[in-house]
Amino acid sequence: MSPDTSSAAPLQLGQQLRDFKFSTYNPVTKRFEDHTLFQFLLEGKWVVLYFYPSDFTFVCPTELSDLAHYQEQLKEIGVEVISMSTDTKFSHLAWHNAEKLLKDVRFLMGSDPTGEIASLFGVYDATIGATFRGTFIINPKAMLVGSEVNYYNVGRSASELYRKMRAYTYLHERPEQACPAAWEEGQTVLTPSEKLVGRVSDFV
Repeated sequence: MSPDTSSAAPLQLGQQLRDFKFSTYNPVTKRFEDHTLFQFLLEGKWVVLYFYPSDFTFVCPTELSDLAHYQEQLKEIGVEVISMSTDTKFSHLAWHNAEKLLKDVRFLMGSDPTGEIASLFGVYDATIGATFRGTFIINPKAMLVGSEVNYYNVGRSASELYRKMRAYTYLHERPEQACPAAWEEGQTVLTPSEKLVGRVSDFV
């Protein structure tokens, strides 16, 4: 049987997002806070929403710990990372304090107890009230430009997310260019034109 997800059509790449509110536990201030998506976008930031199934589980703390290794580098290139699950902000606080793997997590831990935000992105599994492992990249103009969704039992790679974010932020100011596979900062980029048709190998 397939998981029961929201009947509403999820967002597609290239679509503009509407604003929404959410509560968080902030590990830096050690306080509960309320935020909106647009407050970060209006500051010119990119937003990465990092959905995971549940607090106090098994793969999830390894993912958040891995992501924490890149939180400062992401911040330096203007990216706001927000982890998100259907757990409450109270559960986030307790989990952060109890799980040693989360000791370096300093990004906001968002709460989506009704699954409304997860449904918007198409990752809410109503059969168990949890979310798939979804990573969504939103540019400062509120456009969804990147997405990755994994099933419950496969963790993600924060190093690949960081690589992609460097490419997205680089191209944001250079829309006439494109980054080839496995591109790293400083490597050759492509400028699509008639010259490249059938001859990409001459330029990479």
